Amino acid sequence: MPRTQKTAAAFIDPDASLNELREASKGCTGCDLYKHATQTVFGEGPRGALLMMIGEQPGDSEDKEGHPFVGPAGRLLDKALDEAGIARKQVYVTNMVKHFKYIIRGKKRLHKKPKVIEIRACRPWLEAEIEKVRPQGILCLGATPAQALLGRTFRVTKDRGKPIVSNLAPMVMATVHPSSVLRAPDPEAREENYKLFVKDLKVAAEAVK
Repeated sequence: MPRTQKTAAAFIDPDASLNELREASKGCTGCDLYKHATQTVFGEGPRGALLMMIGEQPGDSEDKEGHPFVGPAGRLLDKALDEAGIARKQVYVTNMVKHFKYIIRGKKRLHKKPKVIEIRACRPWLEAEIEKVRPQGILCLGATPAQALLGRTFRVTKDRGKPIVSNLAPMVMATVHPSSVLRAPDPEAREENYKLFVKDLKVAAEAVK
């Protein structure tokens, strides 16, 4: 018989509060990523948030500080939220995977895409967050959360900025991850990508009013 895959489910009490889930996540060993990460990076934001934003995984800064979206991509997200008229205090931000997966290049720890098995192992945490927060809208940031939640055939490049019918929340949508804006090859492309990102955020904000 095939071995049952380890997941985070064993660490989750369905009756726990959001804060209790956050505390429990610190001891999660549902996959092997915890072995090399500094700490678990759980989601943050208010219960009843208008909008939940879901990225792929914490980055180097998030792993060190223990908070989601506090690095360069997080700062760009904050700027874009402000420009789109969305108060950060009304947003719950989290990731599909709660531990930083990386490879070392010289003295730097560089992002490494999590495997499907790792995303599946961590999904119970996200499902618990959605259940406790009950956001009016969910915005997937990038292909990893979009395909994990909306299907492997979903393409952000094709369907970004379009509200989707889903049982996850009254409004579900996808856009690019803010880190992709920072990776644009030149200032002109970066500015254009940023404008499109803000446009998507404005669509999401209007949809959850």
